[in-house]
Amino acid sequence: MNPPRNPVGWFEIYVQDMPRARAFYENTFQVTLQHLTDVGLEMFAFPMHPNLPGSLGALAKMPGKDSGVGGTIVYFSCADCSVEAARAAQHGGQIQKEKMSIGEYGFIAFILDTEGNLIGLHSMR
Repeated sequence: MNPPRNPVGWFEIYVQDMPRARAFYENTFQVTLQHLTDVGLEMFAFPMHPNLPGSLGALAKMPGKDSGVGGTIVYFSCADCSVEAARAAQHGGQIQKEKMSIGEYGFIAFILDTEGNLIGLHSMR
């Protein structure tokens, strides 16, 4: 029997303008993205702490792969999702849905990044 694990092991957010997208995510979430080399495409990873809960992932730029709203939403964990939503708006993003309650599961907000990707924000307060 396999040990329990998080169902999502990795995510990629596809972008068209890496410097613009990188600045947006670094400023919105106040992190520094790390350039991944020798992976076959241009990638900048979010801070990785493999022994902590949550998924690992990166911004990715690949010829022929569009960015934009699609069928998948990546949710970023936040202390208060309204804070990151406000930062996103300050750094070129757009708030699509203000912070709203999802009952006992906390709160969510939706934003569009600078590349047209819809992302979710989640917090317990």
